[in-house]
Amino acid sequence: MPLQTVEPQRLYRQIAQQIRSLISAGEFAPGQRLPAERDLACQLGVSRPSVREALIALEVEGWVEVLTGSGVYVLDRSAREAATRSSPKLSPDEWGPLELIRARKVIEGEIAFMATSHAKAEHTDAMLRAIRHMQEDADRGVLPLDGDRAFHTALVESCGNIVLVETVQRFWDSRRGPLFEALGGHFETMDSWHAAIAEHRAILDAVQRRDAQAARLAMHEHMDRSHARFSVSWTRTTPNKALKAPALP
Repeated sequence: MPLQTVEPQRLYRQIAQQIRSLISAGEFAPGQRLPAERDLACQLGVSRPSVREALIALEVEGWVEVLTGSGVYVLDRSAREAATRSSPKLSPDEWGPLELIRARKVIEGEIAFMATSHAKAEHTDAMLRAIRHMQEDADRGVLPLDGDRAFHTALVESCGNIVLVETVQRFWDSRRGPLFEALGGHFETMDSWHAAIAEHRAILDAVQRRDAQAARLAMHEHMDRSHARFSVSWTRTTPNKALKAPALP
């Protein structure tokens, strides 16, 4: 038998495959709640964020249902097959959303640092307009993704480096992926977005003051808090207030 090409897999996809195999083998019955994230992470020897990304992938593919405030439940076979037919197919190249946030912390922290030396009035004005756009959308109950992207785009454009610009654009293209959208659907609330807007204001303030260390720190704190917002327990009891997604262009 000829050797087959070995394809590298994202860690969350490897975890998802293990859980999927256990479900198929009957280890977890339809309607059964899966073990807690921390228990799965301990048994698999991986981090809780990687387990969360795997569970979100299984939800997108129609294998499980996430009930915030209760847990993650296995769907029965008929429901799973119906959901699989109508669910989006995950690209093998799709980044895990929590891993993406950690990468953004490293890269965009340095971008914020650089912006304090390179940003001109046109860039800071664009960042301010983006924050106002975010605030207006949030006040209307609409996910302020357009203003969010505009802010980070203006920030990186101030550095005058096309590689960094295209890198940040790739980050945002991934933000529109089914994994990130599914995760956001569970944890993005009006309160979380108002907190994020305040974090953007802190970044802009540091850039305007030309305080490079403060700008880097503000971006790091923004990414750390974003990660934390997407990492709260599935079984928390406080309900989300739904936000409407903006219309796609």
